Amino acid sequence: MTVAPVGLRCPDHAGGAVRRGAGAGRVSSHRRILGDRVVVRAPTARLSRTTAPVTVTLIAVNVVIYLITVVQGNGLNAPGGALWNKFILWGPYVEQGQWWRLITAAFLHASILHIGFNMLALWWFGAAVESYLGSVRFAGLYLVGGLAGSAGALIQSPTTPVVGASGAIFAVLGSMLILEWQTTGRLGGNAMTLIVINLALGFYLANVSIGGHIGGLIGGILATLAFARWGKGHAAYGRLGIAGIVGLVAVAVVSVAIAYWQVRGL
Repeated sequence: MTVAPVGLRCPDHAGGAVRRGAGAGRVSSHRRILGDRVVVRAPTARLSRTTAPVTVTLIAVNVVIYLITVVQGNGLNAPGGALWNKFILWGPYVEQGQWWRLITAAFLHASILHIGFNMLALWWFGAAVESYLGSVRFAGLYLVGGLAGSAGALIQSPTTPVVGASGAIFAVLGSMLILEWQTTGRLGGNAMTLIVINLALGFYLANVSIGGHIGGLIGGILATLAFARWGKGHAAYGRLGIAGIVGLVAVAVVSVAIAYWQVRGL
């Protein structure tokens, strides 16, 4: 897919197909092509990264929390302090009933490079996906992706402390995969390439929770399929309906249940 001012666009339809679909008329710059369907948006609803309020808010919250932990800790590459200890994901703490850590850990970062790469990825991919799903559905996707990522991290190693937004960002990548598949009919496109590269980097780099990445990816895929009513519609169209709500709740409940099962014996 191609990241354009109106969101994610299929390269095959970004140019020639627009002209072919225009017929004798003029295709407005506020139209975008998804498969064989033309979506028309009013000029005032033009989409771009600057109109992705949830993405911008999430980046701001992550940065603020990081700065607090830097001040409370020992510098940019050694954050810590009371907030860090309260938010970090660690199996024994979760087993004691501190379930909020399943989501709060997604807002902690261990170094300037850690938060830098994660927020850059969130800006690149999150704003584009938000332009397709809308702010409400994107917020739900991100949050349940964080829960699914925490569940995956606990499956991999319940006694290893984990922080970072990577699980939620992989949920965004999983959503991109489904959006591209529904648009082009292909799974082996740009989204899959990004997923494979980032998963491979996780195996190569030290101190990376592969379980968190995979868990978030699965959560994002399932949530987006729910938005698409399990193949009966297109995830990019419509609002958060019953199927979407049920899907988000199901992913969240299953993630918490998996986390409980994994830590109950600690």
